[in-house]
Amino acid sequence: MNKKSDKTPEEIEKEMVKDSLHLMDMDILPLETLALKRAWLVKNNQIETQVELFRDSDAGSGQVSIDELPGFFPDSEDEFKRDLELVKQFNLSPSFDVYTIRIVLRSLNIEVENQEALKLSPTKRAELTDRMKDFTHPLIQHIYGADQKDVNDVSDILALFTDPDPKDALEKLKLMATKLDVGLAEIPIFLEDYGDIFLSLAYFRDILDRTVPITHEFLEWLTELRESYVVKQDRAQEKLLRGVGEDVADITGSITGRFESFDRKTQDFWTDISAERFHEVRDLITSHHTTIGGVLCGLTLKMDAWKEKFKAANVGGPQQRLEFTRSEILPGLGYIKQLEQRAAKG
Repeated sequence: MNKKSDKTPEEIEKEMVKDSLHLMDMDILPLETLALKRAWLVKNNQIETQVELFRDSDAGSGQVSIDELPGFFPDSEDEFKRDLELVKQFNLSPSFDVYTIRIVLRSLNIEVENQEALKLSPTKRAELTDRMKDFTHPLIQHIYGADQKDVNDVSDILALFTDPDPKDALEKLKLMATKLDVGLAEIPIFLEDYGDIFLSLAYFRDILDRTVPITHEFLEWLTELRESYVVKQDRAQEKLLRGVGEDVADITGSITGRFESFDRKTQDFWTDISAERFHEVRDLITSHHTTIGGVLCGLTLKMDAWKEKFKAANVGGPQQRLEFTRSEILPGLGYIKQLEQRAAKG
């Protein structure tokens, strides 16, 4: 029997937003306009940033661009002017995942009082436990050996660090501190940093692995459309569809390759532990947070839109499918591809 959640609908919604790539709760920002703090930033299917002023089951979602906000608020007030300048800083953010939001806030020298607001929800962290084992197992094995059965993740390592047992673990921690060129007391900071870095990687990898099968189905759907009589009689449409398919395939293949590169770098670190190698791994992953978030945000928005409308068998005729591809898949696809290409070259 499933345990009933003790969370309120508002708490569940806030968790959902925290774990999202395309939604941002503006309550986390130091805004002075109360009504604006209740709003969300949203990436729409064209990868444009919108402010969602309200959401209603009957009226739908009330979205406006950031430039349109003065028409809904008294723009003569200094408080709103300051808030508008802050919100504008997120206009070009490619994604609203918590890791990208952190980067934007740091660039603006903004401290957020509630740091939990910039972390994945406990529910999402629990979902990623199995994925995290790929990154934490080498760490656990290095410190505690293969026979340590009570250590599953970084938080367990931190707990054991306060009273290391067996004694051999303490010696290994001291050795690790030496290799990382930090004091023994700084190892907990390293472990937290390590855990957060690889939690981000697990989070993005989970999204990628859920999205890739959908992109393959979409590409098969696109191939069927290209082979339809309507498209075969129109070279311009066939060329457009071929380009869309190539772009989606290129984006998916490139970002998958980036994750394979992260995996190799991580394995190299445990082959020869050093402060320099860890900094290389950490800097490599964090420097890609924004582009990974942006590419996955755009790709998932488009694949989710396609899945919702066309995933069922034999839904929609060729003309309806063509129109959907032109209006929902094509806009913003070039931006996603450019974002991925720039990151892959970096």
